Amino acid sequence: MTNPTSNTPPATNFSHAMLREIYEQPQALAATIARYLPDAMEPQEPLGRLLEIVGERERLVIAASGSSRHAGLAGEIMIEDMAGVPVDVEYASEYTYSSSHTLHNPGVLVLSQSGETADTLAALRKAQARNLATIAVTNKADSTMAREAAISLPTLAGVEKAIPATKSFTTQLAVLYCFALELARFRGTMDEKAAEVNAKRLREIPGLLQSALPEWHAKIEALAPELVNSSSFLYLGRGVHYAIAREGALKLKESAYLNAEGYPTGELKHGPNALVSQAAPLIMIATVDRADPDSVLRYSKVLQLMREMRTQGARIVALATEGDEEVPRFSEACLFIPATSDLLATMLEVVPLQLLAYSMAIARGINPDSPRQLVKAVVQE
Repeated sequence: MTNPTSNTPPATNFSHAMLREIYEQPQALAATIARYLPDAMEPQEPLGRLLEIVGERERLVIAASGSSRHAGLAGEIMIEDMAGVPVDVEYASEYTYSSSHTLHNPGVLVLSQSGETADTLAALRKAQARNLATIAVTNKADSTMAREAAISLPTLAGVEKAIPATKSFTTQLAVLYCFALELARFRGTMDEKAAEVNAKRLREIPGLLQSALPEWHAKIEALAPELVNSSSFLYLGRGVHYAIAREGALKLKESAYLNAEGYPTGELKHGPNALVSQAAPLIMIATVDRADPDSVLRYSKVLQLMREMRTQGARIVALATEGDEEVPRFSEACLFIPATSDLLATMLEVVPLQLLAYSMAIARGINPDSPRQLVKAVVQE
């Protein structure tokens, strides 16, 4: 296996920056994880300082837009599940105009790849005006948000040239997971042994991703022509995987100009089911952590829905955990995700969805690096 800490991605002919950046994710994740979690026994700066200002707070607010908000939705569940701290995820553009009486003295974390996004910067400044503790997770350590927040947690994704976020998104997930893990230890909701196990599994993610990328890429290149004439797509995920469904749908919209929506899996029958047909495929996240009873329960509900949808003639493309023999029975195409914990699976699941968006763009003759009407950083509201 190629060393994921190497600065050179696998030997591949990258025809677009987006594809190169998808393949750079093992290296970006390895660098980010090493920055924030080199030793599971000691919180690293700036996480140590972060715990000083937000460790005792009873609530956090995450404000972000676009892909960064989807990372925030995943971070919400990471923080709540591991550390037991309630989290509200806000659209940055809405938080800016929210009442000052809605929450009392939360910590406020903003997420932005550029660190210059206008509505997210406005949300940061609104929080500062309320004298709240602020944290910024950005991909640019010298950005305005990084400079103005009380604590800066930069990702180490490196320069991202394509407009659709890929490696900046997965490294945001890694930073949020590290934060949630250290907060859990600080608050005593996770003992040292469990923290060490989770840290070890996090460090394994870059290598797992490096190994899986070539096979995903080949399968999705073959799959894309079969889906290219679809009218719309529904992306479905339960729990933390709902955030990844949302992000997968956004990637398809902005890269391939196709209508796509992300929903919690259980919401399909509450309206969206009317759209299901061979022309409107379901992209279903059906991974499972067999050691987690809650994950197993969610998985059983996803399987049940897949059975029902197949009887209705649905076209299903599924993401399943390696070794799963049930999901392939109810899907026309199945992409296997290396086994890991439920929360860490997010960093793997999103990558085949990025590849799907890229391959669909190419199949439709679209340059995914520069989608129409979009810019890398929205610097005006």
